[in-house]
Amino acid sequence: MTLITRIMQITDLDEIIAFEKELLAKSNDDEMDREIQSWNARWRSESLTHHLPMGWSFSARNDDGKLLGYFIAQPLLFFDGQTQSLWVEHFQTIDDTAAHDLFELAYRLAREKHFQKVYLPANLLLSPNINKLAQAWKSLPWAPETIFLKTTKG
Repeated sequence: MTLITRIMQITDLDEIIAFEKELLAKSNDDEMDREIQSWNARWRSESLTHHLPMGWSFSARNDDGKLLGYFIAQPLLFFDGQTQSLWVEHFQTIDDTAAHDLFELAYRLAREKHFQKVYLPANLLLSPNINKLAQAWKSLPWAPETIFLKTTKG
């Protein structure tokens, strides 16, 4: 199977939401609970509307055009002592090959653009294939000594 990776566009928004809601339905039978979870998900419409037009988010599809996975990302400037970093906000796949290719794409994209670091969600390491790849590239956990202040209620 050949995978096709490409930059995602705002026109992919509805497909991504459907993709994520289908995955959520497989893990949660309660429709109301799934809807509430989607309100705070990293793939919610507001997040995708922000990330997709920037051109740093990619999808992986099979030969038939079926979405197998994607990541949404954005560059961070002057973060954590680095001039430029790639922040991968969300990473989701249903296929190990797509996960591998997208992980490698994020890494190689950042290197090509001379970024100093790529920040990825730690839950990616639950996949044995991604964990092996991350170890090969000498990934490190990121745990800065940081506090945050909420500026909203809740």
